[in-house]
Amino acid sequence: MPNYRFPKPYADAVARLRVPSGFLLLTAFAWLSRPSEDSLLRGIPISLLGLALRAWAAGHLAKNERLVDSGPYRHTRNPLYLGTLITAMGLAVAAQSWWVGGIFAAVFVLVYLPVMELEEQHLRALFPAYNEYADSVPLLIPRFPGIASAVEFSRALYLRNEEYQALAGFLLGVAYLWWRSGNAY
Repeated sequence: MPNYRFPKPYADAVARLRVPSGFLLLTAFAWLSRPSEDSLLRGIPISLLGLALRAWAAGHLAKNERLVDSGPYRHTRNPLYLGTLITAMGLAVAAQSWWVGGIFAAVFVLVYLPVMELEEQHLRALFPAYNEYADSVPLLIPRFPGIASAVEFSRALYLRNEEYQALAGFLLGVAYLWWRSGNAY
């Protein structure tokens, strides 16, 4: 029996509500953001780093087909979630709102950490080698023993994993912040 840090019924519930909660986050983001040109210039590059990490991860992820330990998965078991966290941090900086940052942090802890735990249990059941992988690669904060990867980035996997949706959402968010900051012409 797996040992959960979060009650399994709770983790199951937030896993189902993860996408709908994004719409609530969007509403809070739109209402609480107070961007300026300076905050946009500080926050957007941070978010772009997060999106780049997500794209790199999506180009290696073959969901439920094989244990992925190449690309960013050599450095962290959850590069997609780390990329999401970095992107959200950048958006909070761009929004120039402690409230936005706090809400993003709370959602990460209360939603994404339990989901990561559920996904780990699934991967342990699916791939016997996952335990060894988990023992050698950190959950979230990366380590960098070597950047080289045994498996090359795959544009086809990137597209199959629909990671372009994160970029599209980010661009819409930036366009909104730019408009909200008063810089739109």
